[in-house]
Amino acid sequence: MGSGCHNIAQLYRELTARGYTQSYASVYEQLVRLLPEGKQNAVKGCDLAPTPLPSRQAMFLFLRRPADLEADEQETLIALRHLHPEIDLTYALVEQFAQMLRTRTGEQLDAWLEQVRASGVRELQGFVAGVERDKEAVKAGLTLPQSNGVVEGKVNKLKLIKRMGYGRASFPLLRQRVLHAL
Repeated sequence: MGSGCHNIAQLYRELTARGYTQSYASVYEQLVRLLPEGKQNAVKGCDLAPTPLPSRQAMFLFLRRPADLEADEQETLIALRHLHPEIDLTYALVEQFAQMLRTRTGEQLDAWLEQVRASGVRELQGFVAGVERDKEAVKAGLTLPQSNGVVEGKVNKLKLIKRMGYGRASFPLLRQRVLHAL
């Protein structure tokens, strides 16, 4: 590292003396993120760009069909995938699983599970453990054309109606609301 201040606390004191009004934590987080040896920067010497979007929005980009993405969403997805090789690998694995789901090719599940285990992507290991617990049901869901989605939707709607009337209505009113909604 070159010359200059190497102490975050000293740097923070100098910044506040010059009128900086933010917290010590904000200085610390920025420096740890930007320094090559920082704990949040896994790749040595890379230039970190700001995260293009929140994780929830990234998840939705990962799960949508590539053909259904707008041009700006495609650009964001490409930028996101170029941030780190692990993100690109995660996208590829999620896309493979989504393709299995869309094309009902559950016979590929075992090979996909092995790929995920070998990848070492920590965030997907919990998902794999859950799939392993109920593997036959997952394989059936990925293979068979039957679905209980309609039933689950009706149950969800019924529970919503019950929650909305909790403590305010008697059974006859609840009965009428359920019959009218379903």
